[in-house]
Amino acid sequence: MKEQAKIIEMAQKRAIDKNLPYAGALTPQEAFEVLQADAKALLVDVRTKAELDLVGRIPGALNVEWAFYPGMVANESFAAQLKAELEQRHFDKDSVLIFLCRTGGRSNNAATVAASLGFAQVYNTLEGFEGEANADKQRTMINGWKHAGLPWTN
Repeated sequence: MKEQAKIIEMAQKRAIDKNLPYAGALTPQEAFEVLQADAKALLVDVRTKAELDLVGRIPGALNVEWAFYPGMVANESFAAQLKAELEQRHFDKDSVLIFLCRTGGRSNNAATVAASLGFAQVYNTLEGFEGEANADKQRTMINGWKHAGLPWTN
């Protein structure tokens, strides 16, 4: 539990340093450690269903699409869908809620929405599932959930 408290403290410091409108920002490894240590914590993957099917998914994660493929059309019902999914799971507004997307951008937006809905312990996963692209525009080579060797399936 001490380790989780240190991780959360670092994530909250990142939020202050980056002036984030939610509780904090976690690396993929930190997000995984928090999820392992806190049975009430929930990972919300906001990637498209196509991304989940083609690139991989994280076991146990809730999927609420931020945008739809093709065209990355904004999901106008994101906030309502998220709220309904969390209510269905009896998710406590003070429990840890961690967002993830491909590289951290959409999940940043989703975390902002969740915080505006009154969820207090909202975190974004920096680097996302696939991480930054290298010079050849390949992902998963530099950082991200997959690069860190964390659990995922096809």
